[in-house]
Amino acid sequence: LMVWLRRCTHYLFIVVVAVNSTLLTINAGDYIFYTDWAWTSFTVFSISQTLMLAVGATYYLTFTGVPGTATYYGLIMTVYTWVAKGAWFALGYPYDFIVTPIWLPSAMLLDLAYWATKKNKHSLILFGGVLVGMSLPLFNMVNLITVADPLETAFKYPRPTLPPYMTPIEPQVGKLYNSPVALGAGAGAVLSVTFTALGCKLNTWTYRWMAA
Repeated sequence: LMVWLRRCTHYLFIVVVAVNSTLLTINAGDYIFYTDWAWTSFTVFSISQTLMLAVGATYYLTFTGVPGTATYYGLIMTVYTWVAKGAWFALGYPYDFIVTPIWLPSAMLLDLAYWATKKNKHSLILFGGVLVGMSLPLFNMVNLITVADPLETAFKYPRPTLPPYMTPIEPQVGKLYNSPVALGAGAGAVLSVTFTALGCKLNTWTYRWMAA
């Protein structure tokens, strides 16, 4: 019975964590809608994405103890987000304007850190966390710069269904950040260690709850 309970709870938790991670980051690829504060929102979203990926993927990875599951978790988030981003396409935006955050390479680095250190949890937290935090803003900026004429597209396809804070407006000259990638990666490298540790602790709490 306990084995059955553990397995069911495991899969239930994975679905809940993955779905909620995706829901909390569903607009994280829509930097370009915030044209007035695009780089600022990019930095903030980079940290939020790092949080949800690092916590969920680490939890899943340490729960199973099998390198590769972090990548699988990233894939789940990616597919969920692709489906959700279909809403923008349904509103009339072209495919090359819809940005889906890139989580997979960072999740692969998390797996690599776990595997290369022979499943050492502390190394996973330190090395994996830093790698995720530093890599995610980089990959997402590459993702973002592939959008064709984002400002022109944003003005070309305004939708009255969009809430006011997402309506494209005329951009201002440099707000706060000269390098959103550097700031996002710098903050992420520090914060992701804490995020990864939280994922490990969540695993411990889950086991204790199931064993009670």
